[in-house]
Amino acid sequence: MDKILIVEDDKDIRDILRIYLEGEFFEIWEAENGKEAFEILENKKPDLVILDLMLPDIDGLNICKNIRTKYNYPIIMITAKTADQDKIIGLTYGADDYITKPFNPLEVLARVKAQLRRYKQYGEDIRDDNTIYYKGLILERKSRQVNLNNKELKLTPTEFNLLEILLLNKGQVLSGEKLFHLLWEHEYYSKSTNTITVHVRNLREKMKDSFEHPEYIKTVWGVGYIIEA
Repeated sequence: MDKILIVEDDKDIRDILRIYLEGEFFEIWEAENGKEAFEILENKKPDLVILDLMLPDIDGLNICKNIRTKYNYPIIMITAKTADQDKIIGLTYGADDYITKPFNPLEVLARVKAQLRRYKQYGEDIRDDNTIYYKGLILERKSRQVNLNNKELKLTPTEFNLLEILLLNKGQVLSGEKLFHLLWEHEYYSKSTNTITVHVRNLREKMKDSFEHPEYIKTVWGVGYIIEA
């Protein structure tokens, strides 16, 4: 049974959403403010969050940003604001979808199901064919843009390709030689280990990823590099 957290200060809206979602056999958790939401998020892991933008204590954008530093399950933001800029900001902070009030509960239900299908289809770290998400890191494959905790990383083409390869092979240790051939498939293999070492070091520096205690690219001594599952 999929679990959904509804963060909304309007009890009537929470009740309506709960009734419709429970009717489709979702397990529902409710929070009427940011404080309650964080308490639930610290102790439980939902499969999807429905998040109001305007809350009495903490705004939904900060909650969304906090979630995205740790998790990548779908977030649907609900707000009374209709300006396109507000929607863009919400999506930039990591929301997957955006619904404005007043809304049809059946529309929310349809979007919840669509987001969960997409999330399960592509796995926890690949949202769609174009976007890879991992621990606050968002890599856009078509536009070749990378954001880490809502800050754009300026990567060289090789650094981008290297990061993309490691993310697509998450959970696998790739040797320097293997990475070299994946990056430069038709070029002669020469001193590839040193070449890859330099690019990994530069990539870590731009990501501010500690060499001693890396959060993202980890070294398996004598073997290669890995982004862990």
